[in-house]
Amino acid sequence: MSNHGGDCCKSGPGYATPLLAMSGLRENIIYVAAIYTGTGQDKPDYLATVDVDPSSSTYSSVIHRLSMPFLGDELHHSGWNSCSSCHSDPSCERRYLILPSLLSGRIYVVDTKTNPKEPSLHRVVEPAEVLEKTGLAYPHQPHCLASGDLLVSCLGDKDGNAGGSGFLLLDSEFNVKRRWEKEGSSPLFGYDFWYQPRHETMISTSWGAPAAFTKGFDLKDVSDGLYGKHLHVFGDNGLLPLEIRFLHDPTKATGFKGCALSSTIVRFFKNEDETWNHEVAISVKPLKVENWILPEMPGLITDFLISLDDRFLYFSNWLHGDIRQYNIEDPKNPVLTGQLHVGGLVQKGSHVFALGEEDETFQFDVPMIKDQRLRGGPQMFQLSLDGKRLYVTNSLFSVWDKQFYPELVEKGSHMLQIDVDTDKGGLSINPNFFVDFGSEPDGPSLPHEMRYPGGDCTSDIWV
Repeated sequence: MSNHGGDCCKSGPGYATPLLAMSGLRENIIYVAAIYTGTGQDKPDYLATVDVDPSSSTYSSVIHRLSMPFLGDELHHSGWNSCSSCHSDPSCERRYLILPSLLSGRIYVVDTKTNPKEPSLHRVVEPAEVLEKTGLAYPHQPHCLASGDLLVSCLGDKDGNAGGSGFLLLDSEFNVKRRWEKEGSSPLFGYDFWYQPRHETMISTSWGAPAAFTKGFDLKDVSDGLYGKHLHVFGDNGLLPLEIRFLHDPTKATGFKGCALSSTIVRFFKNEDETWNHEVAISVKPLKVENWILPEMPGLITDFLISLDDRFLYFSNWLHGDIRQYNIEDPKNPVLTGQLHVGGLVQKGSHVFALGEEDETFQFDVPMIKDQRLRGGPQMFQLSLDGKRLYVTNSLFSVWDKQFYPELVEKGSHMLQIDVDTDKGGLSINPNFFVDFGSEPDGPSLPHEMRYPGGDCTSDIWV
């Protein structure tokens, strides 16, 4: 039996294979990083526990809030101390959720085993120690390693210069060990990363210099070279490569990356001569628009994920407001199988209009859920293990939220659940699920990344 939630069994955490994970236990709670930083409210960020069990009396609501002990953190991405990469080691357990703070540099370690519905703070890795030993700041994405160590991507130095980016290595007790990468091999920009042990490869993506993106988005910063456009070296079809995913099958030497500004999904793959190459697999055309800051609006692909059977890829167009599902059984030729508008700047009732081929104006229909108008655009995803439920939040980064969707900061963000047709493809919104972070006890907040206690398709890596 696998150790899904951390109890000591014959095997380590997670599942032996991605396909076995698909038959794992259905999710009943989900952890959501919720942000007050940047909203003008003098409150600490917190980890929300959301009830996602339809048979529960508290379904579709926040049932616990773990407030961080400091202000100004900006919780963002998260990961586990141990995942399916450690499945063969029975001494490992998935117990601690790792929450890096993008702005303050603190790294919170949260105990989810003692009481899964009411997690507690276990430890804080202080930014001063990280800076002293490594020179790194702006921690972003954690991934556990099969060795028991923890790797955290960091986006810059203490002054927000991207040239100081790199990877922080923590031991299994969350002590700072050192920088992971060899001297002189740090990425020009940092963000997300993924590794595929059987191919002895780790690939990282690039957002931009913290000194630039923490002030809001400015196109001049792109032209000034303050944003990334490469994994190793990518052309302009890869502007702002953010999320990256290998296929879950550990024998496959291919994967995808999402490029926000150019609104492309790029497939990367290994050639027969062991070199790596890439090609644009999906492109989202910009919309011609009226009453916006530019004459054309990119989709802005800010998150994507792949189902555990490697059949479907899902991504969000944060500005256009739609979620897309593609069949990628042939990774070279993705096929659109589902599309759903759940927000965006061009929804009916907005002051922004899109222009058709003959310059006729139009806007997208967006459903109301529980009598609530959907704010913002779809952003972060989490998919159920069986691939049938897609959870969606809509906050990107507080400064960018304020710039593009000021209503989110004023009224708070929300969380949706999308039903997925895993046979023929297709997406439909669950009308019974709506978590309104605008009605939180301490005021409207901004939910971001989501994690299940037993692991998921964006945290677990198979070796």
